[in-house]
Amino acid sequence: MSSNEAKGQGFRIGLNDGTLGLAMAAILLFTAVFWSARSPNVEKADFSLTYVGAMLVHNGLGSRLYDLNLQKQTRDALFQHPSPLFFEHPPFEALILAPLAHYSYRTAYMMWGLANAAVWFVLMLRMRSHLHWPREDLGYIVLWFLFAPIGVALYQGQSSILLLGVYATCFLQLRRGNDFLAGLLLGFGLIKLQFVLPLVAIIVMRKKWSLVGGFVTTAIFLAFLSIVTVGWRGVVDYAGFLVAIGSHPNNLSFGSGVDMPTIHGFFFATFGHWVNPYALQVLVAGTSLLLLGWVAWRWYSIESQPGTDWMFTSAIAASLLAGSHMFTHDFSPLLLGLFIVGAGLTSLQTRTARRLLKVVLAIFWAFPVYFFCVAWHCMFLLCPILLLLTWVAAESARKAARSDAHHLELAVNG
Repeated sequence: MSSNEAKGQGFRIGLNDGTLGLAMAAILLFTAVFWSARSPNVEKADFSLTYVGAMLVHNGLGSRLYDLNLQKQTRDALFQHPSPLFFEHPPFEALILAPLAHYSYRTAYMMWGLANAAVWFVLMLRMRSHLHWPREDLGYIVLWFLFAPIGVALYQGQSSILLLGVYATCFLQLRRGNDFLAGLLLGFGLIKLQFVLPLVAIIVMRKKWSLVGGFVTTAIFLAFLSIVTVGWRGVVDYAGFLVAIGSHPNNLSFGSGVDMPTIHGFFFATFGHWVNPYALQVLVAGTSLLLLGWVAWRWYSIESQPGTDWMFTSAIAASLLAGSHMFTHDFSPLLLGLFIVGAGLTSLQTRTARRLLKVVLAIFWAFPVYFFCVAWHCMFLLCPILLLLTWVAAESARKAARSDAHHLELAVNG
């Protein structure tokens, strides 16, 4: 049986279950894309919204990219049974994907799906030498496929897999001490700015200025592309569109608040009928800032690798909670944190923490949970589970740092 017990060891290519698992994974991923592209329901996938945005830019209508009436007209002209949602991603994404508008929708969907499948496969292969749990290669591969959000992201043609890739590469560079490069890479996560900006807020509170500098460099470049795409007026329209989305959590065309496992979604589902929208936004903003500030404070004095890995997981979970707009596929970046948690379970000294984290892992890896939550419109119930992960991971980081300091002291006094 192939395993990765030695630190820093990736897959061993040869006649073993790891290589067989990789071959089967590649076949499954790329076959799934071809099969999905032939599905009669493919025009209802989220990629249809991206295709609308790409089509508008391709046709020279970038300045009206966030004209909802124009989006609706274009959408209805392209599809017989269109999704009721709108294109709400940053302008630079529509510019980058505009070449796909040269092709028919199904061809464009297949090309984008193959790109996402390739990113999934490369991440699974590349991260193995850094994610040592589970020890068995085949078990590691299976866990990638059991995590429902990443599969949903592949089918929907979402960019969440790319965000997972951004977080993973940023994580690797942070481990190597390349803060500026990590920031440069993190900047590309602005394809999902509602999650990256809370993570950057944590970084700013920690005063990691080299990392912030790298992020700002990429952000300026992407802002330039956005202005080229839609103009200053289009950027203002986009900002107004984002405000409208946050102000109307019961609008199905923007995504219903109860279907989002965020602080905003949870508060809307529990207090939305009693609290006016303005007060709700203030409550959500205040709670989100407190959470991000608490994570930054916990992370501030932790420098050891085990502690930093735990805090990276806590920060990912907190950034998802503070995000204003989140669906099932947006859990995809959490997969990195779940592998980190799994690897750290054996090092935890408290039985309660181990039990809590095992429950969290079981919930997030149980793919029926997501589909039941979507079907019953109760995705907001996963918000407390994310909050639990944020808290326990941060506490585990503190204890790991103390343990490392104690061992270091013993070695020095030795």
